[in-house]
Order: sequence, then C-alpha cells, then structure tokens
Amino acid sequence: MTGDPGAFATYYPTLLRYIGVAVGLGILMYGLYRLLRLAGVKHEPATGFTLVVPWIVGFLIFVTFPIGLSFYLSFTEYNILWDRPKPLADPLFNYKRALSIRIVELPEGERPIQVLGTMEGETPETVRYREIGRFNWRGKEYVIGATDGYFLKGVWLTLRYAVLSVPLGMAGALGVALLLNQNVKGVGFWRTLYYLPAVLPAAAVALLWYWLFAPSSGLVNWFLSPIYRLLDMQPLGWFTDKSLVLPSFIIMGLWGIFGANTVILLAGLKNIPKDLYEAAAIDGAGTFTKFRHITIPMLSPALFYNLVTNTIAALTIFTQQAFIPTDRQDGWFVNWFIYNEAFNFGRMGYASALGWMLALLVILLTLLIFRSSAAWVFYEGARQEAGGA
Repeated sequence: MTGDPGAFATYYPTLLRYIGVAVGLGILMYGLYRLLRLAGVKHEPATGFTLVVPWIVGFLIFVTFPIGLSFYLSFTEYNILWDRPKPLADPLFNYKRALSIRIVELPEGERPIQVLGTMEGETPETVRYREIGRFNWRGKEYVIGATDGYFLKGVWLTLRYAVLSVPLGMAGALGVALLLNQNVKGVGFWRTLYYLPAVLPAAAVALLWYWLFAPSSGLVNWFLSPIYRLLDMQPLGWFTDKSLVLPSFIIMGLWGIFGANTVILLAGLKNIPKDLYEAAAIDGAGTFTKFRHITIPMLSPALFYNLVTNTIAALTIFTQQAFIPTDRQDGWFVNWFIYNEAFNFGRMGYASALGWMLALLVILLTLLIFRSSAAWVFYEGARQEAGGA
C-alpha cells in the first residue's frame, strides 16, 4: 500500500460535512416546496422559489452574516487570538484612532513623542500620537501627530492611485475601442487578442509585472539599459524606490485598458447610429466635431459605467499589493493595510472599523459620480435632466 495511510482519516470528516450540508439543504428545499404548495402556490412558482434556497442560504451565511459581524466588531477590541471580542468604554474608539490628528507647538529641546502624548481611551495597549510632519508659523515650530500615520499614508496613496489611474485607463480604453471599431481586415483577431487580459487571473498579472519591473533581471530595465549607460545611472528600483512605487502601480494598472473596459466601449460605439455621422458630414462637420458632439455624448452611458466600476476597483485594489511587496513606510493601499491589521497584527476590531470607513469612502465617491451624471451622461441622444430622462 502506498501513500499516506492517514490521509483518509484526515479528510473523511470534511467529506461527511459536505454530505451533511447537502442533505440539510435538500430537506430544507423539500420542506419549503411542500409548505408553498399547501399555501396554494402553483407548481412552477413553488419550484422556482425552492431552487433559489441554496443561493439564499449561502448569501445569508457568507455575505450578510460577515458584514453584520464586522460592523459589530468595529465597536469592540478584538484580537483574533482572544476567545471573544471585548467591549470598549468608547464604542467609537477604533474610528477615532484611525483619524485622530493633533497639532501642538514643539518647544525647543523637546521630543515630538513627549509633546504629542497619547490618545485617551481604555484599551489593552497605549495608543500614542506619532509625528507625521512639521511646519513653522509666526516664528514657532509645530509638529503634526497622528495615532495611525500608516493608515493616513495608505488613504493618500489609494486616492492618488485612483485619481491618476482611472482617467488614464478610460482614455486608453476609449482609444483602443476606436481602433477596434475600424472596418479593417482581421479586426476580429485583434478584438479577441485585446480581450485576453480580462480572463487572466489577477495574481498572475501581478507576478508578471513584478518580474517585468525587477531591478536587475526585469525586462523593463533591460530595455532601458542603453539609456542607463548613456546617463551613467543605476537601474530603477520600480517597487523598491519610494518615489516610484505609485508610478509603478499606475503603469501596471494601465493593463486594465484592455479587456472588459475596451469591450464595453466598443459595444457602445457599435450602437451609435451611422445616420448621425452622415447627417453631420452633410452639414460640414469634421472628424473632431463628430467625436465631440456625437461619439462622446452617445457613448456617455458606457463611459459612466466604466467610470463607476473603475473607481471602485481602484479604491479597493488588493491583489496587486498582496503579490508585490512594498515598504510599509512608503504606504500600503488601504485594502492591503486592513488585511494586515486583521490577520498579521491581530487587531480584528480595528481592521473592521477601517473596512467600514473604506466602504463609506467608496459609497460617497460613487454617489458623487452618480450625482454628476446628470450634467454629462446622455441617453438616446437626449440630455438627462435632474427630474427625468
């Protein structure tokens, strides 16, 4: 006999649990079906309601319950090594800890950590204000302190990434869509080729770009090596140099130009009636005029959709940071920062509060985009007004 003799003994309890869950769902579905039939529901509707039971159960257990639990934990002091969450004297302490900033005068000869002091609140650990900057005003020096400067750095890094990468990505996707909309031979091949990035795993793409940007053996630095020799400079450390961390992630994010974004815009271009362009040409409109007054307005719903989804994706970037290590001092993206707080540093309650603040930021920015859509999104060639379409 070969193999691990204890393998079956190790895995069969898991198999039994899977079988038990399947049997339990079956019993629940059958009971619901019988109950609906007794209530007078016809066979087809009763069968439809019954078949969605597994999805409803999964949604309640794996989505609704974790969301509700994280909201509760955000008001507690919970280390994953403890048995249960501990209530805080101030339920909002985790939220205050993330955003608290203090500006105090720095006397000559005093250390900033002594002047800034600690944050008030009953917690197992002392939360100190750490220096994040200084400035002079009216001949006096002031020091700026934060209870979590790393989190504020992460927020600043994430916002800059979103502001820079989203417009560049949308402009690039629109340019590629316009090229793929041309009636040339073999365009179907190019459309398929440019869609391939959408089906590649994000982890594989992150590792690919990490290898491309490797300081000594990366293809990017090898390609730029003649310029390095000409300028007598060392190869760039793309993900290790503090000043290049953000540009490196932005360049990698432009990979998203291709794939789903381009396909959505291409579909929008295909739906623009050719009669509009013909009428504009008869009136003497040039290429730019057609693009400005026909293509952009008619394509605005697709642009609006891409703007919303790309903004949310940029604010919640995670996989790229998870597979490309960077220095915490240079800033981590907020999602990766939250993950480390929860599972590496063990502060699950604090991480839950950070997660809800990130969710609130995403919701607010998304609402602003929706609010602005009345001024620039057109449907069926008509401007969308505040009171209707």
